[in-house]
Amino acid sequence: MSKLVIAARNRQSKGSGEARKIRRAGRIPAVLYGRSGKALSIDVDALGFANGIKTISASTIVKVEVDGKTYDAFVKDTQRNMVDGSILHVDFYEVESDVTVRARVTVHLKGNPAGVREGGILENPLQQIEVESLPKDLPERIELDISGLGVNQYIYVKNIPLAAGVRVLTPADKTVVLVKYSKDASAAAASEDAAAK
Repeated sequence: MSKLVIAARNRQSKGSGEARKIRRAGRIPAVLYGRSGKALSIDVDALGFANGIKTISASTIVKVEVDGKTYDAFVKDTQRNMVDGSILHVDFYEVESDVTVRARVTVHLKGNPAGVREGGILENPLQQIEVESLPKDLPERIELDISGLGVNQYIYVKNIPLAAGVRVLTPADKTVVLVKYSKDASAAAASEDAAAK
């Protein structure tokens, strides 16, 4: 998948008054934090950024272009207006190709579990797992096929297949997804057992 490219400009002036002026011009104040601890004040196009982030996750690496120089980075934080939801400020965190990164990767469930068709209830207590890898190996999301999951069956973190070079940091015994009987189904099963005795 090609990386989202975000065009940015160097921002010399700082302060709340300058930030308001930038927002009125249709741009968003932002900071690009380098791995060395240095921070670069920038601004990005508000509409382009808002549309672009709809397609990314917390583990997506984007390209930030600032005055001809390109940085690979995570979108680490977006501050929003509590009234209208508009983005007020963005924090980017630079990544380097030869340095491992940690990220939380979203688990996307695919399929309709067999156990749900039998009356069970699907639960997904863990929507993200934390991993560590080089940026080139970092998955944007994890697709997990749950169509074969029956009633009273579980998928744990240790059951998730990942590419070589990706190390899972979330405990292996954590439950990602399960199908369990509904209370009504459990009561009906108990009644049938009692009647059979």
